[in-house]
Amino acid sequence: MAFDRFVLKRNSEIKFFKLLGTGRGETFTPRDGDPKRWGLLIVIPKDAAPKFHNSSLINSWRKFASSEFHAVLQPISSHGSWSGEKPFSADQIIDWDGPVAAITRARIKWKLNRVFWRAVPPVNIALKAAPGLRSAIGIGEAPIGLQGTFSRWDSAEAVKTFAYKGAAHAQAIQSTKDLNWYAEELFARFAIISEHGVL
Repeated sequence: MAFDRFVLKRNSEIKFFKLLGTGRGETFTPRDGDPKRWGLLIVIPKDAAPKFHNSSLINSWRKFASSEFHAVLQPISSHGSWSGEKPFSADQIIDWDGPVAAITRARIKWKLNRVFWRAVPPVNIALKAAPGLRSAIGIGEAPIGLQGTFSRWDSAEAVKTFAYKGAAHAQAIQSTKDLNWYAEELFARFAIISEHGVL
């Protein structure tokens, strides 16, 4: 997978991409990692997506994959940046009342990693118990310091309730402001246009 970044870079239709490792998202440390599950996030024009989905690159991954999950998402809102870019700021949808996905992603300041890790367990417990949550996994560009969460929800309202009304997450947001533990962060919500397979 790592070598395929060169193929992705040469694809002029892809506006932004990230190859991602995954994990349980319980501690956001290397012990969470799942070496058998990884992902690709791309920003691509709608009319180019079906061709890419059936490209030689994706088909080469299917040859050794035991399962596959694929989702077409359209941004609803996005705050912050990822690698200095704002990849989800265009083509946003309004008045969506269907299921949504959320991506939270951060680059944690090295000296604050331990402080961040101590704050994760209460938020993770609250997340797993949150009404309207369908599934959630940890995602990351590296085992330490470049981590986040991909989650699926019944509605945008369910995401908002967890993010802003849950005590554990509200405390984490306040700690973020007080301690300034992120060098970069992004929070984005998406309409789930279609999805196939099991996450």
